[in-house]
Amino acid sequence: MFRSLSKILPLLVYPLGLACILVLLAIFLSRSRWQKGVLALAFLPLFLGGNRWVTMQLARSLEWRYFPPQEPQQADVIVILASGTNEVEFPRSIPEVGEVGDRLIYAAYLYQQGVAPLILHSGESDDLLESGNNNGGKIPFLLGIMGVPREAVLLETESRSTYENAVACRDILKERGFRRVVLVTSAAHMPRSVGVFKRLGIEVIPAPTGYTATQGDVGISMPKDLYHLLISILPDADNLKTTTRMLKEYVGIFIYKLRGWM
Repeated sequence: MFRSLSKILPLLVYPLGLACILVLLAIFLSRSRWQKGVLALAFLPLFLGGNRWVTMQLARSLEWRYFPPQEPQQADVIVILASGTNEVEFPRSIPEVGEVGDRLIYAAYLYQQGVAPLILHSGESDDLLESGNNNGGKIPFLLGIMGVPREAVLLETESRSTYENAVACRDILKERGFRRVVLVTSAAHMPRSVGVFKRLGIEVIPAPTGYTATQGDVGISMPKDLYHLLISILPDADNLKTTTRMLKEYVGIFIYKLRGWM
C-alpha cells in the first residue's frame, strides 16, 4: 500500500506531473467548456513551481529547521547519508562527487576539526577501484583526497533508503558501543533524517549542508523595473527542479510518518 502511495503521490503533487495530468484531461475535454479552465490550472503549478520566490520560500521551510553547529561538538562518529558519488567511467579518470557531494566535503571538514575519530558512510555501493594506489573504494578515495585516512572510514553499502540508512547505522553503532553521532546530509533532507534516527533511539547532532536557500535568496526584494520583475517571476527549469526536490521531501516525511518511522 505505502509503496503504491509513494508512486502515485508524486504525480499528484510534483508540478510537472500534475501539469501533465491536467493537460491530458484538457485533451479529453476538447469539446467541453471546461477545457480552458483545466489548461489554466495546468499552467499554475508550472508557474508557481518555477517561480524563484516560491521556490526559495519552500526550500527555507525545510532547510532552516536545522543549522550547522556553531561550535564543534564531540561525537563517536560522523555519519554521512549516501553522498551520490559517480563511478569511474570514461571519460572520468577518478570518482567524482554528484549533486550531493558536499556531504563528503563537509564531513571531511568536521573530521579535520576533531569532531569525531571516525566517519561512517551509509548507503550507496562502493566498488573497489581498479587503478591508482587506493583500493578501498570511491568513498575512501575521495575522503582521502581531503585528508581523511582510510582507517578512519567505515562503509555501510546495503541500505537504499533513509530508513534503511538509519537501521543499518543503529546496528553498527550498537556493535561498536557508539552512542552519539554527528549526522551529515543535505539541509532539506535533514528533518526526515533526524526524525528517523531519533525514532530509533540514536543521539543525533544535525550537521546539514548543501543549502539551497541562503539569507540573500529568501530576502529577495521586489525588482524596481518591469524587466527584472518578469525575469524574477517567470518559470525557470532550475527553480522547477528545486521545487520538485523540496516537495519530494515533504512527500517522504508524510509517508514516513504514516509508517511510524519518524
